[in-house]
Amino acid sequence: MTQQVQSMNQKVASIAHGCEDVVIQTLPLFEMMRMRAATTARRHASLGFAASNPESTVRWVNQFTHTHRRLGPEDREVVSPNNDTVYSNAWLDLSEGPVIIESPEMGDRYWTLGLLDAWTNPFAYVGRRTTGGRPQRTLVHGPGWHGAVPPDVTLTIAAPGDDVWLIGRHLVEDDGEDADRVRRSQSLMRLVRLDGSDAAMRVDTWIDGRDTSIPSSDLYLSVVSAALRRNPAPSGEHLAWPPAAVDLAASLPAVYDRLRTSNQPHDLGGGWAIPVMVRTHWGDDYLTRARIARNFIGALGIEEAMYPTAEVDACGAPLDGSRRYELRFAPGKELKVGAFWSLTMYRRSDCLFVANPINRYSIGDRTPGLHRDADGSLAIRLQSDDPGPDVNWLPAPRDETFYVVLRLYQPHADHLELRFDYPPIQPI
Repeated sequence: MTQQVQSMNQKVASIAHGCEDVVIQTLPLFEMMRMRAATTARRHASLGFAASNPESTVRWVNQFTHTHRRLGPEDREVVSPNNDTVYSNAWLDLSEGPVIIESPEMGDRYWTLGLLDAWTNPFAYVGRRTTGGRPQRTLVHGPGWHGAVPPDVTLTIAAPGDDVWLIGRHLVEDDGEDADRVRRSQSLMRLVRLDGSDAAMRVDTWIDGRDTSIPSSDLYLSVVSAALRRNPAPSGEHLAWPPAAVDLAASLPAVYDRLRTSNQPHDLGGGWAIPVMVRTHWGDDYLTRARIARNFIGALGIEEAMYPTAEVDACGAPLDGSRRYELRFAPGKELKVGAFWSLTMYRRSDCLFVANPINRYSIGDRTPGLHRDADGSLAIRLQSDDPGPDVNWLPAPRDETFYVVLRLYQPHADHLELRFDYPPIQPI
């Protein structure tokens, strides 16, 4: 009898482990559908509300929404936000045919539209790095479309499924005239059908996107099943779906907790690490794909941007606003990028910007009045009190722990191949 019980326990454990593997594999699909529900609009500018009931999960897709100002300490919806760009957001539904992205003249400004499939693979880009700043008409189609491409289309992108998240970033130099110029460019961006008509359509997003808690097994099963019919598993990826609901009920909390507590950054040395290392596809690294989907969803590929992060100083001690620090880039050892770089400060307790007397939340190669030492080196002071004139100061929270993120837009090969020697943050 004891052997039978032991055998049964082993079988149950094996089933549970197998179900956790399935959850890890499919969790990006669920989280992307959650983001679709959270970031699509209830209201269309001319067609009105997608549904009359405010509690309805019906939303507009194939429609841009834009932010027109850079985020600051008063904004608390997004953790570790950037202070360099404004955003353009859209979800494409390709089930009824292709969608054409119309973008105006952008000049030499940094801008990008990153296309993510429903499995969080950043599979394509439109923007400064890949297609330039000229006016463009980009046709995006799903796997079942084989029609004729209009002659004025500048680029054709084949999406692996019917759902695509389009995340746009536009560099903004100030909150005045340049922000107005970007706003005008954003207003000229459109999503249209082949005949030029508005591509907007209503879809049921299935879930309440505001709810970020662990989903029930029934909800997870229904959402992933529906999404799979529109977005098959990536080529070469075998998926045993659906699992039993009873196994899901036990596996979902275990997996979500595991992803919350796990940390798998790529160590860069000197106290620096990079949490996301993907180019266009996650491949068979399902665990990292799931971790990023839960904690950093929407991450673009490293050829577009890299985000080295430091939470400790050169001695391995947590960065603390009660102390003073210096980050120094020696001559010839500066960050190598094709667009721009910035260093952003965040309070550790809530991962948000730190309000400060000079309203500076990031510092970088575009910061006005950046001072260089006589030997050409660039030193940045991280501290809560004003270090005085001719010092490049990024204010820290007083008597609180913090972390900093380097944002490298269009990083050069030294960064992409992890050959760059990041200088440690030195306590003073």
